[in-house]
Amino acid sequence: MFRAGFARAIDILQDDPNMTQTIAVIRGDGIGPEIMDATLHVLGKLDLGMSYEFVDAGLSAYEKTGELLPAATLEAITRHRVALKSPLTTPVGEGFSSINVELRKRFDLYANVRPAISFPNTKSRYSGIDLITVRENTEGAYIGEGQMVTEDGETATLTQRVTRKGSDRIVRYAFDMARRIGRQKVTVVHKANILKSTSGLFLKVAREVAAEYPDIQCNEMIVDNTCMQLVMRPEQFDVIVTTNLFGDIISDLCAGLVGGLGLAPGANIGVNAAIFEAVHGSAPDIAGKGIANPVALLLGSIQMLEHLGRVEEARRLRAAIIATMQERDHLTPDLGGTGTTTSFADAIANHL
Repeated sequence: MFRAGFARAIDILQDDPNMTQTIAVIRGDGIGPEIMDATLHVLGKLDLGMSYEFVDAGLSAYEKTGELLPAATLEAITRHRVALKSPLTTPVGEGFSSINVELRKRFDLYANVRPAISFPNTKSRYSGIDLITVRENTEGAYIGEGQMVTEDGETATLTQRVTRKGSDRIVRYAFDMARRIGRQKVTVVHKANILKSTSGLFLKVAREVAAEYPDIQCNEMIVDNTCMQLVMRPEQFDVIVTTNLFGDIISDLCAGLVGGLGLAPGANIGVNAAIFEAVHGSAPDIAGKGIANPVALLLGSIQMLEHLGRVEEARRLRAAIIATMQERDHLTPDLGGTGTTTSFADAIANHL
């Protein structure tokens, strides 16, 4: 059911095959430190020979330094080129509109890779889901450029910018990834029937790129129809590639197909850096209770291992997660169990 290597950005490793395997680790806010500790505990059982440099971002960084994204954190990511990140809290009215968006912009992490894969003993209504959303990560309406509200508060505007360069590289990433891991079809999702300039340019470029990959089937689908088809017949999708805002919505919809954001990892890939994460929020309402589900961040670490060429270790970790979920004994409450973050992680580690 699982296909290895879907998030591996091989251009980085080919440039520097002996690159350091020190990972910048952001423990995050809310439940972030709990699930990060659990994840690193499990990774330790793989005997990877990696080391970690712990850096801060978000509310925890702000409380320590007065900055949401300290220079030391940015320097560590630049130096190590790989980071593993727990969820962050962006304080209302402080600094960036989103720390995650700022990180993507700073490191030009143009490809957001979000797999949605079925696991046993979830609350999903589906089984056998195995699809990947590849979302453009650095432009479009989601970035929030040119936001303005008139003085009378009656009109709000923002700028939606889509470029040929941005469209070409994200579509090419999706097709290259599909070819590399043996996927058969790429669905280009757009709204070019209405957004004829921005979405129209994206679709035009996507058609040009698709013509260079005759071995990969290319399908085009309007975004609203895509959402309906995902709910009705998700098995028809393999790889989805789309623009930033549409990708944000679709990838969360896909997470819902397999049991929710507690099972949703994300890889943010650029030419010179990559950040791997759990895509859910910091859940301050359950922070410190020891019941947070660590699977999303563990799945993000699997993407990281594949990115670093540690495909066999990634396979072992995935198998251990599946085995633990099949047994049910240590699942956290969101998965219908009575386990804790620690007992869940210990069970996965024992399977390794």
